[in-house]
Amino acid sequence: MSAVSHKATRSARPAEVERRWFVVDADGATLGRLASRVATVLRGKHKAVFTPHVDTGDFVIVTNAEKVKLTGRKREQKTYYRHSGFVGSLRSTTADEILTGPHADRVVRNAVRGMLPKNSLGRQMLRKLKVHTGPDHPHAAQKPEVMEIG
Repeated sequence: MSAVSHKATRSARPAEVERRWFVVDADGATLGRLASRVATVLRGKHKAVFTPHVDTGDFVIVTNAEKVKLTGRKREQKTYYRHSGFVGSLRSTTADEILTGPHADRVVRNAVRGMLPKNSLGRQMLRKLKVHTGPDHPHAAQKPEVMEIG
């Protein structure tokens, strides 16, 4: 008769989670590949302590968001919609218009948001995403590690 060891599954607690900071350069990176890698880190799925109902993820800083690459003809054909709720107020904008405008970070932010859970936990994870146009960011004090998008 063998002795069987029973160990309970360990769930992470929010107070125990150690957060790290990562910086990603979006220059030349494909949007979908970048967003899926960033969403994985924001959720914490790259850690051994991942727990689905706890935010175990790390902070991610994305720089050069306006230089992200879209494959095929998505730059001209991909359309983003917004609606205020009033009749006749549906507005559409192409990805190219957004990337060349003052809010180029929204393309990356929307792509990552679509890959996170659609609940309060997902919104909490999205707050750990910092997207910046240009190579500079104000988070140097956190000593972020460079994360490669492969």
